[in-house]
Amino acid sequence: MERHYQPGELIAVMTTQPLDRALDYKAPEGGVFEGAFVEVPLGPRKVLGVVWGPGAGDYEISRIRPVIRVLDARPMRGEMKAFLTRAADYTLTPMPAMLRLGTRAPGLGDPPSMRRIYRRGTEAEPDRWTEARRKVVAVLDEYGGLAFTLKELAEHAGVSTSVVKGLVAQGVVAEEDSPRDLPFPRLEPGAAQVELTEEQGAASAALVAGVESGAFGATLLKGVTGSGKTEVYLEAVAACLKAGRQALVLLPEIALTSEFLTRVEARFGARPAEWHSGVTMTERRRVWRMVSENGAQFVVGARSALFLPFQDLGLIVVDEEHDTSYKQEDGVLYNARDMAVLRGSITGAQVVLASATPSLESWANVEAGKYKRLDLTSRFGEAVMPEMRAIDMRSEDLPATRWISETLAGAVTERVARGEQALLFLNRRGYAPVTICRACGHQLGCDHCDARMVEHRFQKRLMCHQCGETKPMPAACPSCKVEGKLAPVGPGVERLAEEVAERFPQARVAVLSSDLFGSAQALKAQIEGIAEGGADIIIGTQIVAKGHNFPLLTLVGVIDADLGLQGSDLRAAERTFQLMRQVAGRAGRSERKGLALLQSYQPEHPVIRATLSGDEEAFWQAEARERRAAGVPPYGRMAGIILSSPDVQAVFDVGRALAARQEPLARIGAQVFGPAAAPIARVRGRHRVRLLVKAEKSAPLQPALAAWVRQIRLPKNLRLAIDIDPQNFY
Repeated sequence: MERHYQPGELIAVMTTQPLDRALDYKAPEGGVFEGAFVEVPLGPRKVLGVVWGPGAGDYEISRIRPVIRVLDARPMRGEMKAFLTRAADYTLTPMPAMLRLGTRAPGLGDPPSMRRIYRRGTEAEPDRWTEARRKVVAVLDEYGGLAFTLKELAEHAGVSTSVVKGLVAQGVVAEEDSPRDLPFPRLEPGAAQVELTEEQGAASAALVAGVESGAFGATLLKGVTGSGKTEVYLEAVAACLKAGRQALVLLPEIALTSEFLTRVEARFGARPAEWHSGVTMTERRRVWRMVSENGAQFVVGARSALFLPFQDLGLIVVDEEHDTSYKQEDGVLYNARDMAVLRGSITGAQVVLASATPSLESWANVEAGKYKRLDLTSRFGEAVMPEMRAIDMRSEDLPATRWISETLAGAVTERVARGEQALLFLNRRGYAPVTICRACGHQLGCDHCDARMVEHRFQKRLMCHQCGETKPMPAACPSCKVEGKLAPVGPGVERLAEEVAERFPQARVAVLSSDLFGSAQALKAQIEGIAEGGADIIIGTQIVAKGHNFPLLTLVGVIDADLGLQGSDLRAAERTFQLMRQVAGRAGRSERKGLALLQSYQPEHPVIRATLSGDEEAFWQAEARERRAAGVPPYGRMAGIILSSPDVQAVFDVGRALAARQEPLARIGAQVFGPAAAPIARVRGRHRVRLLVKAEKSAPLQPALAAWVRQIRLPKNLRLAIDIDPQNFY
């Protein structure tokens, strides 16, 4: 039981306001428990806070004000406070900002809200019957007195809301106010019988045993695309529900939630709670409150669902654990995959990291004995893995205005003629294209470090985003001396769609890119339409690599397999390998054999060769050797420092001042690189400069970074962000 503070006793309250510490207040009448959510005065305002512990007593007692009120919400558990504190310490995030992640539900202090519902009234018949009125009464009778919202009832009956209102006026339909924050329907672990293969059964048994142990453990569930990873970890969810504990599944994209929720409903007889940006504010409040009151057994959500106030969290699944969208790149900079393992270790939960192409970090943790590993090597049912081949673009003689080779075009034509689907995939990861020579395949690199140079169109210059070196854009390739062949790799989807329409005029074309849809529902409708055969050729960006099943899709053509190969990102090879394997896995997921063709100007590159051969272990081992030799993650530590200001001179001045005062970092043997202009040098009118800190794996990096940045007094309007374990370098 958390400590109880008597009325008038000094307590420390951590607010969600941008302050550097908890503030002292007096406990209210009736006292208050540690962890309670409270409303406190701060200047002229009333703000949300959490009772963090005893007051410091270092402020004049007569000026300390009492808590205004204790909110009607279950107090924060000690394990949640420990999680937020440790996450803040690791990411060097101010505690109030971390607390905001744990209180992201509207109206926490409001009394339980009400909504208007409609059910069968006391009057049997209206003054006169119409066809529309009969439909409404039929629906109410069919559902045996269950309540509807006005919109739900009108939609079920296929009538306008005015018809329902007319029946309310005559007492045939009753209108009532009902509490909104109701518990979610109970899920039944044994609602459906699931047939698993021998391999799936062995993997699920291992996960179930972990859940039943009631202790913390982390497992990498590695399975080829289409091998049934979801069915396997849903067995662990069932075990968690049987044990009376709560389960959380994190997904990398909202677009994946709809298909997943349908599978969960079929498996457990009801839908779980949802937590992501596509959920209404009213529903967010309900989820937050029900999770804290054990009224939600199972939550499916985006990365921020990790900060919900679970009472007894027994299982966390991070699906597609390699996906970079688990790293939050603004506000609080954290990686949900790593934070899931942290939370699981505190709450005694099993953590399952599922992927066909795991991150090198997770692979290395398995090798080090920190995580267990389960493998699914076969596709479910009749499906087999697609054949994979490279198209050597150096021999295709492609005009500068075209991106689809003759070889790929021929394969597309063949598939469309057979009534099958072809996917043309664009690797648009990263903001900075690589500048490539279309004559010899050479990529323009920096003279001073091992990174590619990026074209800055407005300046007509090439820039290295590691060291800041710049040089004019050359007319001829430095390698083969041919003029007019240098080009940034990677067309936009619209440009590719125009080429497809021109080359395949009879084909039905669908463009699948998350930035082209205003809502998750619109994207879901497009995906369902494609799956049902509503397109012959699909043009897709990275969203198509994530979990979608298109039964008619038998050909995947990767337009620009080289784009991520040698960028300025230390994870370039890993990400390219993951993306190529993931997107190729979309082909041939039913009984039809699939083919994946990778257009490459460097088909002999080790990453392309590893992708084609499918020898994933050899790739990870080679990548691990390179990273270990370089002392970079996961075999070393890194932190990015991002400075931003409307004043370009100020950001460089502060960057140079930090670089000149490295003593706190030198004490732990860390190196500092930069300052250099960020690859995206200006965002929303703010100029951006980066520094990179590199240290040994065992170095106490966070305390040294904190001491380092404390030396500099930041000018007004200049922001400094510290990114521990950066995933992107823009």
